Amino acid sequence: MALLSFIIDPSTLESALNSMSKKYDVGTIAGKRISYTDFQENVDKFTRINEFVQGSSSQSEETQKQIRNAAWQDMLDRYMFLKNAKEAGISVGEDELLSLMSVNNPSPVIAANPLFMDETGAYSPDMLREFVNYVSSDETGTMRLYWDYLQNSVYTQQYYQKYGALFNASNYENALQLASDMDAGNTSVNIDYVFEYYPFTPDSTVEVSADEIRQYYDKHKKLFTQNASREMEYVVFEVVPSSDDINETSLALDAVYDEFTTTDNMKAFLLKNSDTPLSEYWYKEGELSTVSPELDTQIFGEDKEYTQVVRSGNTFYAARTMDTRRLPDSVYVKHILLQGSDADHVADSLVTVLRRGENFSNLAARYSADQGSAADGELGNIGWMTQTYMIPGMESVIEAKVGTPFTLKTAYGTHVVLVSDATRPVLKKQVAVLEKTALASKETYNSYYSQASTFASLTDGTYEGYERAVDSTKVYSHSLTVTEATSSYGAIDDAKAVTRWVFENKPGKASGIITVNNNYFFVATVKKVNKEGIAPLEDVVGIIQNNLYTLKLQEKTLSDVKARIAGLDDISVIADTLGLVLEHNDALSLSSGTVDVALLGAASVAPEGRIFGPVKASMGVYVLKVNSREKGSFYTEDDARSAALQKTRYSSQFIIPVMSQYDEVKDNRERFY
Repeated sequence: MALLSFIIDPSTLESALNSMSKKYDVGTIAGKRISYTDFQENVDKFTRINEFVQGSSSQSEETQKQIRNAAWQDMLDRYMFLKNAKEAGISVGEDELLSLMSVNNPSPVIAANPLFMDETGAYSPDMLREFVNYVSSDETGTMRLYWDYLQNSVYTQQYYQKYGALFNASNYENALQLASDMDAGNTSVNIDYVFEYYPFTPDSTVEVSADEIRQYYDKHKKLFTQNASREMEYVVFEVVPSSDDINETSLALDAVYDEFTTTDNMKAFLLKNSDTPLSEYWYKEGELSTVSPELDTQIFGEDKEYTQVVRSGNTFYAARTMDTRRLPDSVYVKHILLQGSDADHVADSLVTVLRRGENFSNLAARYSADQGSAADGELGNIGWMTQTYMIPGMESVIEAKVGTPFTLKTAYGTHVVLVSDATRPVLKKQVAVLEKTALASKETYNSYYSQASTFASLTDGTYEGYERAVDSTKVYSHSLTVTEATSSYGAIDDAKAVTRWVFENKPGKASGIITVNNNYFFVATVKKVNKEGIAPLEDVVGIIQNNLYTLKLQEKTLSDVKARIAGLDDISVIADTLGLVLEHNDALSLSSGTVDVALLGAASVAPEGRIFGPVKASMGVYVLKVNSREKGSFYTEDDARSAALQKTRYSSQFIIPVMSQYDEVKDNRERFY
């Protein structure tokens, strides 16, 4: 590197190094570069917070995305929003923050936190006090991390609240504005009008020159700001089972079919021979159709003990009735949750007491570890449960006898359970389903890989070669414009590897095989790079030409209507002349939110009793006549102020987007995740 500095101009070397390092930035906020390392540290912090709150380290892809969003928002707040709020003169002092974190008068961030709520769902000062006492003694540091997070949330939220109040206060309506608003709100007009739509068919007399396009582009360049994208093509070879694979699967199922119809240990049999395990679900007629309509017909319609083998796509099924009963769809469940070493003994005693007629809710209040279940206002009531809306481990309640208490165990502890009500019983069956889906064999997999490999070889790594390969193999080529956020190609998800290759290579390049989900082989090529910033003129000529054509067509329509109605002073005659339907409104309110603003604006200034127009609107041209105006007094100054405040509150949702634009925030997270 030292040697290079003698050969390359230092400023050029610095620029090159910055460009290389920026490639690994997650984004930029108000001039501050956010490196991948810094962002990931923040993600790790929010991951620990989420694990503490949820009590589990298990995270779905959606949860991980939410964590990354929270980490990014935290950085936006730190480096952009708080900076701008402080520059606006807003501050949050130490005493103020201390008050907001206090036990007796906490911030809503604290008061609405489930960790600090009692069994009734109300904020509990004692629970907050207990948490704070544990913070210093927690050797893991997790509680301190969470407490610091809460403090920061309260601090930031207070700035948001003050900034919002400042923004809303800026909505000052002077007396003249209020009078104008009240006048519009209290005025309605009796109006006749016609509306001429702009032509839908092309007009060859409307022409747009190259000079006009260039002038429009130079004047409106910011309108053509674009994000970075790539125009690319790709072919994909999907690995699907061959006819031999499907036949082998069919034979494999046939080989175990007889055992399936006779086995006494269905659970073990399905674990060994089926793609799905034994389900304890009770089906009623029609529900088995979600697996296969043919199985439902044979089990319920034909009342067979076991079905013939049926096929759906590449999957083969057989079903066998294991049990038949009349059961309800829903049951109303009450429970008392017991925990500890003597839970079983206490449960047996409570069942005995309940059978003597003791009130269930009273016992739940005294003994249950679950003080949160209180459906319909009674402690201990879980409420209506179905097979699909069920607490794991409590499935047997569907079969329980109404009014008879019993015990069962789940991961939560020992439960004393009472089913107090149930829907009308219907015929249901427990059905074992033998299922086998044909998968591609190694030979089939290699065959598709070979096809993809042959195609990739034919491309010779170039776009021209890619086109020749498509032409010679007759494989369908997909065209697509992708951004760094693109992760799906058609119905194929989790294909970010393809996007990364496209963004890392130059136009004219073709890829080798890119494997996605171990089931799809892509070969891609880059056609064009669209850089972030102002799109070049040649890329937007069509858009500008359409815009200018539309503007000219509108002006031409306006001039044509004006010429055709010249000298006419009867709105009915104008309607006939233009071949339009005459529209009428007895009391069009000038404050209406559902009427075209062009018509409202024209009606507000048009002189009474005279033809007004034509007036250009977004979809066509109005010609109108205001017959009369009526003034009311129902729209008050308070109404006008309220309407103005609503507009301000609506505008407030754009605060962060506008700040982000002003501070040139760049979010490149999709490049990495």
